[in-house]
Amino acid sequence: MSAEPIMEKVMTEQDPIDLLIAIEEASVAPIRPEYIEGMAIVPPTANDNHNDGAFELSFQFRSAGFRLVGMGNGYRAAHKDGKTMTLFVPDFYIRRRRATELDESYRKAHKGWYPVDMIALVGEVTSSNHETDTGPKFRTYAAVGIPVYVLIDRRTKTAHCYSDPVLPGDDPTEAYYNTDVKVDLGEPLPLPAPYPTLDTAPFLED
Repeated sequence: MSAEPIMEKVMTEQDPIDLLIAIEEASVAPIRPEYIEGMAIVPPTANDNHNDGAFELSFQFRSAGFRLVGMGNGYRAAHKDGKTMTLFVPDFYIRRRRATELDESYRKAHKGWYPVDMIALVGEVTSSNHETDTGPKFRTYAAVGIPVYVLIDRRTKTAHCYSDPVLPGDDPTEAYYNTDVKVDLGEPLPLPAPYPTLDTAPFLED
């Protein structure tokens, strides 16, 4: 038997959450892998420009009164049959609510992953794996119905505010955002109400 059918059988039977736990345990360095479009993804180590910029955007939201802005937590979305569809850890996000007892019970049941319906806005800053944020994550965030996706694309030196998610059928890989507000890095990025316009200057290279 070839290795490919065996891997398909393992992926079918194993919850992706357990797969990611196994990857974390096998790593000698601290990592937080994600599960996007059927793939286990280990994000590369981010540099200072990435991290400082993500913190700066979070601070801008917080300064504008959005107390539920955060970084570091993981979120899960499920297929209609209840099986795990995706597991992601955004660079920053704004939640709809503080974690309730039900949310914490969900997190415990799913080994550290909160429910995706807590998320109102999600943001990513591209690293060396920029295709992940501009492709699979773009489609995944739209497929699970996150209303606003803020993307800082350091490769193209542009900032995007995606909104109006569309899932045309049952295939999440066909999802997209109908609206894309795009500016060059250094220019202000307008977001839909009630969010503030973001200063993207922190991402300009010195």
